[in-house]
Amino acid sequence: MSPTPPQLSPEEAVRRVAQAREALLGEVHKVIIGQEEMIEQMLICMFARGNCLMIGVPGLAKTLTISTIARALAMKFSRIQFTPDLMPSDITGTEIIDVDQASGQRTFRFVRGPIFANIVLADEINRTPPKTQAALLQAMQENEVTAAGNTYPLEQPFFVMATQNPIEQEGTYPLPEAQLDRFMLSINISYPTRAEEREIVKATTQTGSRDVKPVLQGQDILWIQQLVRQVPTSQHMIDYAVDLSRATRPKEPPSPEFVKNWLAWGAGPRAAQNIILTAKARVILHGRYAVTADDVRAVTPPVLRHRIFTNFNADAEGIDVEQIIERIIATVPEPSYGERVPVQPPVAPPAPPRGSPPSRGAPSRKGPPPPPVVE
Repeated sequence: MSPTPPQLSPEEAVRRVAQAREALLGEVHKVIIGQEEMIEQMLICMFARGNCLMIGVPGLAKTLTISTIARALAMKFSRIQFTPDLMPSDITGTEIIDVDQASGQRTFRFVRGPIFANIVLADEINRTPPKTQAALLQAMQENEVTAAGNTYPLEQPFFVMATQNPIEQEGTYPLPEAQLDRFMLSINISYPTRAEEREIVKATTQTGSRDVKPVLQGQDILWIQQLVRQVPTSQHMIDYAVDLSRATRPKEPPSPEFVKNWLAWGAGPRAAQNIILTAKARVILHGRYAVTADDVRAVTPPVLRHRIFTNFNADAEGIDVEQIIERIIATVPEPSYGERVPVQPPVAPPAPPRGSPPSRGAPSRKGPPPPPVVE
């Protein structure tokens, strides 16, 4: 995708984004077989200017997908392998003593860490203590890093794509709720189908490799991110996202009874914001111009699944977050269009013209009908 001119009609802009999406998917699928939903949600998160958390068992190509997308985008990429001994300065950077060879004068010089990139892969983010996990908070929220009293802005666009293994719990540190809320989407990765797994085995056990060519540049991503925020959204779609978010709060009056029984804590206002933003990005990716209820329902599960927390009752009954989200989507009604129309009293039928035969079973009456009785 070449640099985009600033003045484009909405139809041409959406068409260019759809073409870029097809070209990007074509390059990614040179390496990644299947996983259509995962790739689409990752692109939605990038175009909506957010960060994503990918959860799946080992061997489902989480890391490979992120690195392949980075190769298809002409942007700087860095990978951080999170381990228990990783320190915050290993992520943000550190100051070192620099000696001038001519004068012998010593000064401090800041050496930037791997977070100074466009796409940062936080691999197995739950394997490091919260002290190191917190080194990502400022970068994810404010797009800047503070070290040794100085604040350094991060180059745009900037994304954090983290992976997490849900099986192994020994030696791991669950992410704090405040950091989970910074992730726009939580993407669950499922096993491939039999046909896809057969193609994976066939492609990875032979010689040869496919080169991934860059499709988009950083300026293209920034332009798409601005275009996403210009997608029109009706008031009733915003109300729908707000109602879905508020329905997850067990202490709020509008929440359903099963939410009060199964959830200990619900989603905050950032959930409704992210539902609308990701729905707008989904609209652009599919070549449409306005958010619909189907778009809101499609992005609600990855937005909510890491923002709501079950209680003992749900755990005892074997109810997980996915089941609760499905019931919330099925329970919360879609707001109606426009204002409610007041019900008008029925209007009496007009009197038959003079000389016409009376209707069968009705008494004959001459002259105009009597006036209505006012009570």
